[in-house]
Amino acid sequence: MNSFGTLAAFVHSAETRSFTEAGRRLGISSSAVGKTVARLEEELGVRLFHRSTRAITLTAEGCRFLDRCYRIFAEFDDAKRELTQAAGKPQGKLRVGLPQIGIHLMPHLIAFQRTFPEIELELDFSDRLVNLVEEGFDAVMRIGELNDSRLTMRRLDGYHHRLVAAPAYLAHRGTPDRPAELMDHACLRYRYPTTGKLAPWPLNGRGGAPSIDPPQSSVTNSIDSLLEMVQAGLGIALLPDFIVADAVAAGRLTVVLDRHGQDRRDFCILWPSSRHTAPKIKAFVDFMVSRLGAAGALQR
Repeated sequence: MNSFGTLAAFVHSAETRSFTEAGRRLGISSSAVGKTVARLEEELGVRLFHRSTRAITLTAEGCRFLDRCYRIFAEFDDAKRELTQAAGKPQGKLRVGLPQIGIHLMPHLIAFQRTFPEIELELDFSDRLVNLVEEGFDAVMRIGELNDSRLTMRRLDGYHHRLVAAPAYLAHRGTPDRPAELMDHACLRYRYPTTGKLAPWPLNGRGGAPSIDPPQSSVTNSIDSLLEMVQAGLGIALLPDFIVADAVAAGRLTVVLDRHGQDRRDFCILWPSSRHTAPKIKAFVDFMVSRLGAAGALQR
């Protein structure tokens, strides 16, 4: 019998003043209870009960030990209750991996931190394909799908790319009406940091045919620097609609060739598959779905 079982045998014996009744409560024989208590007395080096043919009664040492046992069981119950409550409460460290573009989701991530202050949010921004399980991430946000049987995926709302330019640039160079006219414009291109390839401009040309590959006036591997360059009037850039939404609404940028756009990307959240998803992960997934939505355009 383990330590808690030994203490339980002693407590029930003390409360009922009978090894037989204690055994009945515990579902074991009276002799098993008696032997357990005897071993406990031998281990402690004191007699806990006065024994007679009719009943057992506690010694002075037994009374003191019974009080201590009650405190031990009370502490154990408190610990179980605390852990049970914690198991259902979003708290603790939450390590989330995001692509570089995820920096523009910071308003949502800040709102999450304010909503769940007991979650310690650790954000890792990188365009590399991290190994969620081996690198110790609780969840990752990615663009597009990632097939992995070890992971659970929840698709979030996506975004469209938009060609934008500063009004001053368009006033000076003119506004393109067809994708082919981009050959005569300064095109600001994005290079993927992980592959070194230029991001394509998915536009439909005349009759729905794919358009030509635009020239490279400037190239950067940073979305933020691309946004700065286009707002400075250096040319035309292709950027996610939710990143340029504020600038377009404020008139700092103008959308061009919008009817030729055909590109849509989806965000998704992935986390380790398990029968019991940790409350902190569930809270993060549900919160981001509520903020970004499962369909339609991203809202800021």
